[in-house]
Amino acid sequence: MSEPIRVLVTGAAGQIAYSLLYSIAKGDVFGKEQPLVLVLLDITPMMTVLDGVIMELQDCALPLLKEVIATDKEAVAFKDLDVAILVGSMPRKEGMERKELLKANVKIFKSQGAALDKYAKKTVKVVVVGNPANTNCLTASKSAPSIPKENFSCLTRLDHNRAKSQIALRLGVTANDVKNVIIWGNHSSTQYPDVTHAKVKVQGKEVGVYEAVKDDSWLKGDFITVVQQRGASVIKARKLSSAMSAAKAICDHVRDIWFGTPEGEFVSMGVISDGNSYGIPEELLYSFPVVIKDKTWKFVEGLPINDFSREKMDLTAKELMEEKETAVEFISSA
Repeated sequence: MSEPIRVLVTGAAGQIAYSLLYSIAKGDVFGKEQPLVLVLLDITPMMTVLDGVIMELQDCALPLLKEVIATDKEAVAFKDLDVAILVGSMPRKEGMERKELLKANVKIFKSQGAALDKYAKKTVKVVVVGNPANTNCLTASKSAPSIPKENFSCLTRLDHNRAKSQIALRLGVTANDVKNVIIWGNHSSTQYPDVTHAKVKVQGKEVGVYEAVKDDSWLKGDFITVVQQRGASVIKARKLSSAMSAAKAICDHVRDIWFGTPEGEFVSMGVISDGNSYGIPEELLYSFPVVIKDKTWKFVEGLPINDFSREKMDLTAKELMEEKETAVEFISSA
């Protein structure tokens, strides 16, 4: 057995974490040979709930789980981390402007970025889930100058999986038969789910998605809208936001960072845009297609971008530029 790794989950008393913690602890993310110390951070009023979560994790009797630490203190939570999964954020309240939401979250992620900088390993991999995820991730990274920018990513894998599954449902295949869908941009309703480069296995043969679906107006219309609005649709139906699917996407995202992407396949994640070849402005946390090897991601290069895609990619970049400007203002004043 190797040395245990330290994995932090924030917002640990929340519903995404409730689905996520079990998957991590049983070895779905870091493998069945990798022992773990799980660190759970939440706000002080949630500590009693966290006691219950710890009881349940103990009662799962999991062989890989060496220790569980619950805390409301950043100095404890961020110490010597190998992986930080930042799920906790200020949720949007009824009638709240996006700007107010950004401001509240800048405060949280500035503080957590500083804690990462001060206490975590410099090799720590940081995944931001709490919304607005892209800009929260940028805030944390800017507040942790001693940790490489490339170590920070935000979750757009849920959108990626949603896009994959919509295509699979449409064609009556399994999600596994669909690969190389792309989510460009922000994890918001301006995101651009792009299947121009995606492939699907139909009757044992791999073909382009456009060729297989044979319905361009659906692919350029309802398909995109369904994926963009899916989070809202789940809330409308369940009266709660996506938790099971979000936890599954986090597992996929982190497992790919840890073990790499399969040969010939790429995935979507929000990463720093510096050095991209797709005309996206530098210093944005933007979702791109990436391949991962040795725990390091690289942009998928050289994909031809048509006019339809260009417009959608620029639109979501514009929203991220605006969010970034607002956040930077708040960072300097927070």
